Formats: sequence, structure tokens, C-alpha cells
Amino acid sequence: MTIHTILKMGDPRLLRVAQPVTAFDTDELHQLVRDMFETMASVNGAGLAAPQIGVDLQLVIFGSNDRNPRYPDRPLVPPTVLLNPVITPLGADEEEDWEGCLSVPGLRGKVPRWSRIRYTGFDLYGDPIDRTVDGFHARVVQHECDHLIGQLYPMRVRDFTQFGFTEVLFPEISANEDD
Repeated sequence: MTIHTILKMGDPRLLRVAQPVTAFDTDELHQLVRDMFETMASVNGAGLAAPQIGVDLQLVIFGSNDRNPRYPDRPLVPPTVLLNPVITPLGADEEEDWEGCLSVPGLRGKVPRWSRIRYTGFDLYGDPIDRTVDGFHARVVQHECDHLIGQLYPMRVRDFTQFGFTEVLFPEISANEDD
């Protein structure tokens, strides 16, 4: 497996709209997903989108069976590979909560997200995924899928008094456990 370099905010590749995956269950796709999970785990990520490692595909991974030290109080989200996702908000309710991003290291901001969503797409084998989720799970999916349309979470922050350095806002999170 390969741990990839994660692109940082300012890299124009993070602003592109990703291309749909057209070939499922290929050796290359399986290798990419293994590499993405290895890369995500190496930096305690809650999720990772293919564009964050310079791959222009509509592919996100998220979740883990273990607690994430960057988000220690959050519920577990099942490990998921999601290709060509579509997000549909279920209602108009939004929640604001803190987010960080591996492409925006050392910073956190309060971001509004739909409270409850349905997401559809495909797994690695081309089988359909259709889930209705809320809370942290919904937040993670929306955050990762934003990468597929060239959006980084600071672009969604509404109140910049609620944006700053993780070490200042959350001193209990050690630097080696954060972005």
C-alpha cells in the first residue's frame, strides 16, 4: 500500500469538479481504495476524497471501526467506500458544528450542514448504496462529497469568529493527533 501526499488548500486541483467513476471492480480501483484507507488512517482522518490526493474521480471514503482521536466524542461511522455520490437533504434543518480537514491542516471552523440526508451512489463493485443518516455521519458525508465539487469547508463558514487554529480552539487535542 502507498500513503499519498494530501493536497493542501491553495492547490488548484482541489477546486476541480471530479469525474464520475465509469469502471467498477478493477484492480486499479481496489488499489486506490486501499491506498486511500491507509492514507486516511496515517493522519487520523474521518474521511478522504480522491481529489485530496490528486485523483480526479468521484470517490470518497469515510468511517472507521475505531474511535478517531481528532473527533474523540463523535459516534462511529461505518467504514464506507462511496462512488458517484448524490446527496439529498431531508428537510430544511441545518446544524452548525466544528469541522477540520486534512487539506486545511491546523484549522477548525463551525460549518452549517443539513441535519438529515439521504445519500446514494455505488460501492467499489458497482453495487448501489442508499442510506438515510443524520448527525456526525451526515456531516462527514457532506464534507467529503464537497471535495468532489471543488468545495473546502472554509468556503461554507458563515461566522469567521468561529474559525481558527485547532491548538487554540481545542488545546486538548494534541498536535500529533490533529491534521
